[in-house]
Amino acid sequence: MSASQKGTSRDRARQVAHTARQVATDTKDHAKMVAIDKTPTKFKNPTNLQVRFRTGFVYVVLSIICLLVNDVTAVIYLSTVAAICAGEFYYMLRSDAKLPNEMLGIIAAVLYPVSVWVMGLEGALLVTLALTVALLIWYVYWMRARIPDVGVSLFGAVYTGMLLSGFVLVRGTLPEPWGGVLVLMIMLSVWANDACAYFIGSKFGRHKLAPRTSPKKSWEGLFAGLVASAFIWFLMSLIPGVTMPWPEAIVFGLICGVMSVIGDLAESRIKRNVGVKDSGTIMPGHGGLLDRCDSLFMAAVTAALLLIMGGCVPFVR
Repeated sequence: MSASQKGTSRDRARQVAHTARQVATDTKDHAKMVAIDKTPTKFKNPTNLQVRFRTGFVYVVLSIICLLVNDVTAVIYLSTVAAICAGEFYYMLRSDAKLPNEMLGIIAAVLYPVSVWVMGLEGALLVTLALTVALLIWYVYWMRARIPDVGVSLFGAVYTGMLLSGFVLVRGTLPEPWGGVLVLMIMLSVWANDACAYFIGSKFGRHKLAPRTSPKKSWEGLFAGLVASAFIWFLMSLIPGVTMPWPEAIVFGLICGVMSVIGDLAESRIKRNVGVKDSGTIMPGHGGLLDRCDSLFMAAVTAALLLIMGGCVPFVR
């Protein structure tokens, strides 16, 4: 075969390959258009509220399943949430010229719920001690590390993992399935607080709650959210095994609601300080997982203290 014939064969092969790719592309585009044509109009261009609802629905369903099945799924769920939130926290702080040790921080965040489940409060103490020692060794041998980097690394793990471990304590106070139900009710009080504050605040909010930190939050929204939180805590008093008179439940609901708002504002302050809008992109319409869980951190540890120290639930650890 001559050189010209070989060149012609290669050109034909390229042409055949190009034609095949074009046919595959056209087939794919046709299938896509068919799928789009069959899609209801309201789903083709979803509004931001629709996207938020769908993402939030998946998040809520996953939370319910994992927290209700058993202790193992609950701990895995909480450890996973802590790990993702810690990673997003460290990512944001790197934007603020900090150099945290993400590996040690995320490992500690994961271990907090596990250690509390296995050893109780002593487990959290051991994880904190181990993390502190590890960070000090890292600081001594890695010359670029500064004291603020050590502080950020420690705070990130405590802020996400240790605070979220309050749900592990609460879940262990009651037998199945009521321990999981109690945790879900606490989370529901936070979600109701956020939802009512958002809808009432966006419609009737006139007085800014923290204009420099979170301009969209209002005092009107805050009060609406606290009412919702208190109502959910009133319902919590009906759970078998919970000894909590309704006046005490309402007070605890207000306290837990205030603490969840503080947690929300704290994360907003972090984002404003580092100059980012969202902590991540894992939840379309919501931003990062940390954006959704910031209120839960303070609520988890506050609810655990109120319920256990208030004698509302049995605690044997």
